[in-house]
Amino acid sequence: MKITYIHHSSFLVETEENYFLFDYFEGKLPQLKEDKPLLVFASHRHGDHFSPVIFDLVKTHASTGFVLSDDIWKRRVPEELMGKTCFIGPEEELDLQAPFTGPSGVKVHGFKSTDEGVAFLIETEGKRIYHAGDLNNWVWEGEPEADNKRMSQRFHQELEKLRGIHIDVAFMLLDPRQEKDFYLGMDDFMRMVGADVVFPMHFWGDFEVTDRFKVLECAKDYKDRIVKISTTGESFEI
Repeated sequence: MKITYIHHSSFLVETEENYFLFDYFEGKLPQLKEDKPLLVFASHRHGDHFSPVIFDLVKTHASTGFVLSDDIWKRRVPEELMGKTCFIGPEEELDLQAPFTGPSGVKVHGFKSTDEGVAFLIETEGKRIYHAGDLNNWVWEGEPEADNKRMSQRFHQELEKLRGIHIDVAFMLLDPRQEKDFYLGMDDFMRMVGADVVFPMHFWGDFEVTDRFKVLECAKDYKDRIVKISTTGESFEI
């Protein structure tokens, strides 16, 4: 796979048969091969994860389809593109085939976010790709302890559904706004689920957050699987 960091939580993943674009709302995209299908995913309706600008992609890449969380209003989708658009909610599955995808097809499973919308688990071409959306351990300094505890419990319940599933590539949050608790969701994910390669996201332009995470004691056993992203537009071959 070739993985390009676009911006915030947005990544472009290129496999042998498909392109997958996650949570795009702004940023420069690389040139796409016209004969390879593009599936655009939006995990929820927040403006830093979804924008109607994604529908403009069909103007330059005709073989484009859309997989949207079901919290995104259908009226946001141009009527002429409804036939190219699928909606998915928590615990729902999609089995996509050509012309949406390459010949091997794509299976998508939705997991309930601890904020809005869904996280995605994608199976295609013998690989599994996980994009967390805003499914995270949203513990905040100053919030009531009981509320933070309930948040962690909800997050762990969703991770339990992923436990034991081998994931090749994951995109998981490291949010510096959580201050001392910025690492909790990533650490929970790595201990309970894990993946061969993990890309941090949702770090609000703070590219050093990965370095701060990797030196923590909790990360010592898996830090080599966490990718350091240095700039927008950076690409990785895995």
